[in-house]
Amino acid sequence: DKVLPELIEPYELRAAKLREFLEDVKPSLCYDIVPLADPFGPSVTDPDLQCLVVSEETHRGGEAVNKKRLENGLPELALYEIQLMKDPEHSQNEEEKISSSSLRQRLLGTLLQPPRRDPALPLRPYVIGLTGGTGSGKTSMAKLLGQLGAFIIDADELGHAVYAPGGPAYEPVVAAFGAEILNKDGTINRKVLGAKVFGNQEQLKRLTDIVWPRIAQMVKEKVREADAQGK
Repeated sequence: DKVLPELIEPYELRAAKLREFLEDVKPSLCYDIVPLADPFGPSVTDPDLQCLVVSEETHRGGEAVNKKRLENGLPELALYEIQLMKDPEHSQNEEEKISSSSLRQRLLGTLLQPPRRDPALPLRPYVIGLTGGTGSGKTSMAKLLGQLGAFIIDADELGHAVYAPGGPAYEPVVAAFGAEILNKDGTINRKVLGAKVFGNQEQLKRLTDIVWPRIAQMVKEKVREADAQGK
């Protein structure tokens, strides 16, 4: 959620809010707001700095800054540690402290600046890929998107269909791995096929080179179908 520019307020706006906060705290305060391009910023190169404010969690980061300063021939900074405030209204899946991470979670999906239009990308069909391990919520999220009108393409279903008799990978897979992978009814026995490829990188690549391009083609056909339906 820190990578997509659309989910991050523009730098100028964030800097203006910080300026407003600093002036509100102490109008006579002299300050210099510096955009950071790396984890350390000017803290490891500025000889005029004398103190670094850290929290309970970032104390070790302050020590890392001092280590870098010593490597750069600069005096160590005094580390002033502030305590973390608890958030009495945090939800069960959020951090107990008042946290920008919790705030970002609450705002996740909220556009904070307009999306950048890429002229190379068509406006439709708009394709969202859902990935994640077992139990990560792919099915639940797909169901929610489906209720909102999305056309759902289940890659697992296509993965089964591609092996079915008459499916695009059926004959090439049988030709590559032999009739011993077939059940009596002519369907591919996935357990027998799996035993042939798992633990054998060469055979696994042989299988994926056959199957994956065909699944990708099936996905493209489904996307075209969705587009034709105006989804």
